[in-house]
Amino acid sequence: MSLSLPRIPFLPLAVREYWANHRINDSIRVLIALMGVALYASYAGRTDIVTPLVLGVIASALAEVDDHFWGRVRALGVTLICFTVAAFSVELLYDTPWLFAVGLTLSSFGFIMLGAIGERYGTIAFASLLLAVYTMLGMEQGSDMWLQPMMLLSGALWYGLLSLVWLLIWPHRPVQHRLAAVFRQTATYMETKSSLFHPVAELVPQPTRIAAANQNAQVVAALNQAKASLLARARRGRLTQRHQTLLQTYFIAQDIHERVSSSHYRYQDLAAHFFHSDILFRFEALLNAQAKACREVAQALSLGARYHHPQGAQQALMAIKQSMQYLSAQATQVPSRMALLQQLDFLYKNLETVEQQLASLSNLAANDGTQESELADPDARSLGEMAYRIRRQLTLKSLRFRHAVRLSLSLLTGYGVIQGLSLEHGFWILMTIQFVCQTNYSATRSKLKERILGTVAGLLFGVPALYLFPDPSSQLALMVITGVLFFAFRTVQYTLATLFITLLVLMCFSQFGQGFAVILPRLGDTVIGCLIAVAAVRYVLPDWQAHRLRGIMTEALQANRDYLAHVIAQYRVGKRDNLAYRIARRHAHNADAELTTAISNMLVEPGRYRTNIEETFRFLCLNNAMLSYISALGAHRSRMDDEVNHQKMAQLHREIHQSLNDLTERLSHTLPVEQPAQVASTGDKALSGQPAESSVEAAYRETITETTSHEATNNTPLSMVLQQLALIQRMLPELATLTSTLRQQALKQSRA
Repeated sequence: MSLSLPRIPFLPLAVREYWANHRINDSIRVLIALMGVALYASYAGRTDIVTPLVLGVIASALAEVDDHFWGRVRALGVTLICFTVAAFSVELLYDTPWLFAVGLTLSSFGFIMLGAIGERYGTIAFASLLLAVYTMLGMEQGSDMWLQPMMLLSGALWYGLLSLVWLLIWPHRPVQHRLAAVFRQTATYMETKSSLFHPVAELVPQPTRIAAANQNAQVVAALNQAKASLLARARRGRLTQRHQTLLQTYFIAQDIHERVSSSHYRYQDLAAHFFHSDILFRFEALLNAQAKACREVAQALSLGARYHHPQGAQQALMAIKQSMQYLSAQATQVPSRMALLQQLDFLYKNLETVEQQLASLSNLAANDGTQESELADPDARSLGEMAYRIRRQLTLKSLRFRHAVRLSLSLLTGYGVIQGLSLEHGFWILMTIQFVCQTNYSATRSKLKERILGTVAGLLFGVPALYLFPDPSSQLALMVITGVLFFAFRTVQYTLATLFITLLVLMCFSQFGQGFAVILPRLGDTVIGCLIAVAAVRYVLPDWQAHRLRGIMTEALQANRDYLAHVIAQYRVGKRDNLAYRIARRHAHNADAELTTAISNMLVEPGRYRTNIEETFRFLCLNNAMLSYISALGAHRSRMDDEVNHQKMAQLHREIHQSLNDLTERLSHTLPVEQPAQVASTGDKALSGQPAESSVEAAYRETITETTSHEATNNTPLSMVLQQLALIQRMLPELATLTSTLRQQALKQSRA
């Protein structure tokens, strides 16, 4: 079975590439929906229904979730029910301010908490709140109780039906797009890591490691989205035979990610020892060639075309093999290089397997049932489980609960401002709050800037647009264009998206002869809404990242510990990519990505809430390095038959496991604080680059000596495992120092 899927063969390649772009593809669907609304309104001569129909289409498009056909049908039904409740609640309560305020607060809190059930429910809840604000627009225009909600629901239903038809014609496109995103992000990750193989004098890997950690977070996010898309088309956690090709592609992407994220030795040591050789340049070229191949896989997935694997990486592999043979012959005169050449050999074998995986995508065989094909299903399936998930989030420790409280109080405050100042178009305050008030300060601050800049730019362009397009027909055409452009840019450039939605709103009001009258209210209400949102995020149950970091660090260490345990266990039973192993691997990468995101968010928070910046960055680098060393162990998993060697490896793993347990307990405040002098003594050794030899390193040195004395190669599973365990053990003293520093700082803050 090839990678290719149904496509439109008669179109030129350039047209197919545009069609394959998911932003363009989705925008075309929105264009058809809005054009249908415009044509119907023009034919019926009803300019009064244009605005609610357009807003209904927008709300329905924002509520769209990725699922198989019948899942989409159910999601559309839930969406329409939520929209109906939201629209008619506004109609019934709008003239009774105190009841409306209570309803607004409770409904916004409830809608946000629905997201605890799953991402799709959160998406629908957000769109339902937005539709309630859209309903307020019609209330101010004096429409009757039934017309406004029915037109909003009609627009939503029209887009939902169009989306279902779209899915019937191109059922695999969403999965293809998400898998393509995985390979594009993996390509960028490869290019980032390739710079570590550039042999420069006194290489400092930390900046590149931080960049790699940020990019790894992007790969992890893309993998999670691809898994969700595949799982949405599964029944009881398993995909049908029709989707096996896409499933195998996903598993190959997972394996490539594990191999690319691995590290086989300290990069600065490799750069120092091979500074006068071209071997590291060759590895850099190989990674870049494989990154190029990943981009070609992504393009083939997007186009639904057959992937043809290029030969460039194969030639780079051959060049590396020849270069290593030459270095091995030279190393007979320099014995100290033998161990380092061994690490390069493991790296070579790892990247050789990556090349084989990429080449296999040219002609994937149908799954014969021997491969693991089960996916972990995180969604709630029963009403009892849904209710349990919501109840579990009803605590101040829950980020979702805190966000629900902030948003509901923000909307209540915004509504109070509307009533107190008797603002005619005050619903923009509520709309701004909903878009700007995010789950953390960093995201809220970013949205605030983009929202204000986009609104100002939209109003500046809107004034001449109202003069240039004074008749309703031209304004209707402009509404269609700006609506499409809003969706094209909303996920990649929110400033431009805000600009276009501001133009659309101006054209909507111009249909009622109020285009110029709403310019200043739009700007003023946007500023008020932004201020309320930022104040809420900063002062109402704030989630400062510095207060959460130790918990996130604990989870990252625990995830690495569990991942390592699953890897070591497979050296007894042999390589098995079973569900438990893949869950542990994904959890470790998710935890590392969450740590990376939290530190990035902390850097944009107010200065007094940023603590131990150098220590947290160093912890991130060490955690990412540990994950890389464990990934290398996972990449080379194989059964170890020698019981003596296995027992030796197991004993050394138990020592590391206990050390990681101690670190997580210190971070969680369950162990007494160490004396600073004791911590410094071990920490100084680690920081100086000359730590005392651990039992793991001693065992590794013993293994190398034994294999050399028998004139055997050092490419044995035990020597590789011991080397990786030694690299992990080497960083534990510095992690202990950082842990103590972070804990002591937390204790000082709690006393203050």
